[in-house]
Amino acid sequence: MVMAKMRYGMLQLGEHLEFVEMPDSHMYQLTALNRRLHKEIAKLTAGNIPQLPVMTIECDNLEVMDQRYPVTNGLDYINRLEQNFAGITETAYPLISLLTEIRALQAQLEQWYEDEMEA
Repeated sequence: MVMAKMRYGMLQLGEHLEFVEMPDSHMYQLTALNRRLHKEIAKLTAGNIPQLPVMTIECDNLEVMDQRYPVTNGLDYINRLEQNFAGITETAYPLISLLTEIRALQAQLEQWYEDEMEA
């Protein structure tokens, strides 16, 4: 069985670091989504807007030596992102377009992991 090639993205929010493991074929989508969310989040007027980390590094190999910095499965990260954005009570900005982008990547990752399990 051939292992799928994975990439890692380092997300930073203040001093907090988190590494997200994504299929190589989908990392660019996570990076683009992160950039788009950062561009659009300032337009939101709701009081419960989640803090959004910045994607600072992408790499092919990762060995984390400090357990304070978790490696998160890409689908788990996207699920958490979707929950955070679905919980925003926005009325002045069409939040649905951002949620649609998040959910599209979420569906692609679900399919990818399902296909990997069958392989």
